[in-house]
Amino acid sequence: MKKMTLLLAVVGIIGGSVCAKGSAVKKGTKIMDTIKIESAAFKHLQPIPSQYTCDGADISPPLSWNGVPAGTKSLALIAEDPDAPAGTWVHWVVYDLPPATDSLQENLPKTDTLAGGGKQGKTDFNRIGWNGPCPPGGNHRYFFNIYALDIMLNLPAGKTKAEIEKAMNGHILAKGELVGTYKRKQ
Repeated sequence: MKKMTLLLAVVGIIGGSVCAKGSAVKKGTKIMDTIKIESAAFKHLQPIPSQYTCDGADISPPLSWNGVPAGTKSLALIAEDPDAPAGTWVHWVVYDLPPATDSLQENLPKTDTLAGGGKQGKTDFNRIGWNGPCPPGGNHRYFFNIYALDIMLNLPAGKTKAEIEKAMNGHILAKGELVGTYKRKQ
């Protein structure tokens, strides 16, 4: 009887109730790997330094990641503020990064294409490249989501978050999330 109970427990774990490495698995769905994303400029759930905001030089923060799964054809990054008064506000869209890319340096140029490969999209500021936190009031959260995709999106530079998300639909192999906060000094 103990062997049968142990076998059922193992089958339950393999069947989708639990997964190692922090990946959430729902029964009947594909296992999604987790990418670890971090910044040398701020820690998860900690304040973003003002140099990366409209109160400073408004340069892009350095980001790095690991855990991109085999079979990845491209990476995409979307940074957004879900606490904005008008609804979620997009601060950065980057896509078609080569799968071997493991970081974005600080102060990336606000150009359509990036030197190492990849394209930048249009933010809700209606500009290309990073546009940092500039909340009108209160403490806001900024989500930096990295996606490993099983395709190259092959879209022209300047696409919006909505266009990128539509193209990524059904092609996400793994995801990572880093959250920073920012409150302006009034």
